[in-house]
Amino acid sequence: MTNNNLFEGVVIFTEVVNQGGFSAAAQALGHSTSFVSKSVSKLEARLGVRLLNRTTRSIGLTAEGQAYYDRCLALVSDAEQAEQLLTPHNATPKGRLKISSPVGFGRSHLQPIISEYLHLYPNVSLEMDLNDKRIDVIGDGYDLAIRASAQLEESSLIGRKIYQCDALTVASKTYIEKRGLPHHPMELAHHDCISYSNLKMPNRWQYLDAKGEPFSVDVRGRILCDSGDFELSLVRNHHGICRLPGFYLDEVLKNDELVVLFDNLPTAQVEVYAVYPSRKHLSPKVRAFIDLAVARLEG
Repeated sequence: MTNNNLFEGVVIFTEVVNQGGFSAAAQALGHSTSFVSKSVSKLEARLGVRLLNRTTRSIGLTAEGQAYYDRCLALVSDAEQAEQLLTPHNATPKGRLKISSPVGFGRSHLQPIISEYLHLYPNVSLEMDLNDKRIDVIGDGYDLAIRASAQLEESSLIGRKIYQCDALTVASKTYIEKRGLPHHPMELAHHDCISYSNLKMPNRWQYLDAKGEPFSVDVRGRILCDSGDFELSLVRNHHGICRLPGFYLDEVLKNDELVVLFDNLPTAQVEVYAVYPSRKHLSPKVRAFIDLAVARLEG
């Protein structure tokens, strides 16, 4: 038999977690703090588990609370989308939009898009996570993530390409003067290379030969680094050679500060995707952001 109280307190609970506290959730929902607190307590009593650890200054999810919250996020989102199907005139972007993006792409390309988006949709609040590490989009409660990759991996996520750039191998003029200019990627085995540690095989770099056929090179990775920005700073300070997406390099290449290597070979492409959970109906806040990003980045 269906439990008539199945969703009682769920929306309030998820909003408390989203807002980071009872007072902020109460303000967002238009309730009193005591009402919000009692609703969560009733939900815990009905479930027979503690969902939140409370202190005078903060709240935190218990292990059971985290698992329940992850599922509740999807339920609330699906319910909102179901309602929007019946009331399309009310399907304007609203609520919290949680995005993850690599630091370099966020800095170089997303900032003006996000600024325009917030002006266009004042009922949306933003949680922006600039982080080069790969996050769990569903498990960590993100609406979407920006991923830069030569090839998007198969997963349960939907991906839409929003940008494309060259993958470039660069070194400083000072480094080349000291160590010599490599004329082919195979020569990288004799050079100090700075590799991106977030990749599965950071010291195996991919290239295209003169006919456009892919091949790989095992480089000598003197330095492993989990930040593209930090890789670039090391190259600019003459510590080695690195391979980065073009969006990291636009400004320094304009200044003629670095040398692009192997420009006689076809350039491999890095594609940037907006990825989001695989659900049939995409929420207006996510759809509007992706559409704006595509429009601005393709222009």
